[in-house]
Amino acid sequence: MTDIFDFGPDEQNKRGHEPETRRGRKKRMSRPVKTLIVVASVLVGIFVIVGVAGGLYAMNLARTFDDRTTTLPEAFPEESTRPTASATGAMNILLMGSDSRGDETNLEDASSSDQRTDTMMLMHIDADRKNVYVMSIMRDLWVPIPGNGENKINAAFAFGGSPLTVQTIEQLTGARIDHVAIIDFEGFSGMTTAIGGVDVVSDKAFTARGTQIQVGTNHLEGEDALNFVRERYSFTDGDYTRVENQQRFLQAVADKLISRDTLTNPGAITNFVGSVSDYLTVDDTLDSGAIASLGVSLRDVKNDNIKFFTIPTSGTGMIGGQSVVLQAEGQMPGLRDALANDTLDAYLPTLQG
Repeated sequence: MTDIFDFGPDEQNKRGHEPETRRGRKKRMSRPVKTLIVVASVLVGIFVIVGVAGGLYAMNLARTFDDRTTTLPEAFPEESTRPTASATGAMNILLMGSDSRGDETNLEDASSSDQRTDTMMLMHIDADRKNVYVMSIMRDLWVPIPGNGENKINAAFAFGGSPLTVQTIEQLTGARIDHVAIIDFEGFSGMTTAIGGVDVVSDKAFTARGTQIQVGTNHLEGEDALNFVRERYSFTDGDYTRVENQQRFLQAVADKLISRDTLTNPGAITNFVGSVSDYLTVDDTLDSGAIASLGVSLRDVKNDNIKFFTIPTSGTGMIGGQSVVLQAEGQMPGLRDALANDTLDAYLPTLQG
């Protein structure tokens, strides 16, 4: 994996508190992977599965999630720095990813880190719980990071872990983040195998770490799926095609999770929830109670109700000798208003490019 620790001149690191775990497990986290991929579909899938299952079975699934995930109590910044809670009842969840197959940094201590998250997504669940919007945030987006000047947005995690990352994104979007979820992709292979893989359409043929991707439909699971969504060096536009591939894969996973074949297969559901939960770190309010409540409220969500888009950008540029992605500043007020007023459905058609 290519080294991504180009921290530049910044020397400030903010430290938080050591988080607790529910089962005392010690997970390891390497350099953050260059993708997030399935966290949104993982959470939506668990919510919908629990909501559809009902009764004792749903309670058992929720307990599995509660017992086997890792808790991150120090996920958020000081309350005085945060936006007010949404008056509409909408919910925002920040999604991040990690890869345990590298160095020996402790995944549990995401309240502080010497690493950068290379991909983040903001999942917005509307107030009536009928639509889910997943916004990709480009890893090289140039933004103000509180207390650290301007930098690429993925540097926020290096400077202050989850709390500073939350504060940075809340400042950028004006939206209060209600929950944080981090997935360790050590469990990726078992998770995709549990649902029998997914079919993803690619516009381009390329090779990613030994995985051959053809134009058209590709059946992907395990390492092949991870290779597909991580690849960026095969494309002239780098991160932009990678983000598109992430979104396509994410949609395919969501489609598979919400399909009748999966929802009527108790074994697949149990295996999926179990394999995912072991590799999830969540804030201390995203527990079985929250999962069960969201599951019931999202039980009618269909494939077409999960919508993906990318935060508005205006291309790339060079700042301080590094290539960065620039904000489309003219479109950011519209995004902030749409998040605040729960009107993303009307906002998305206005996006340019």
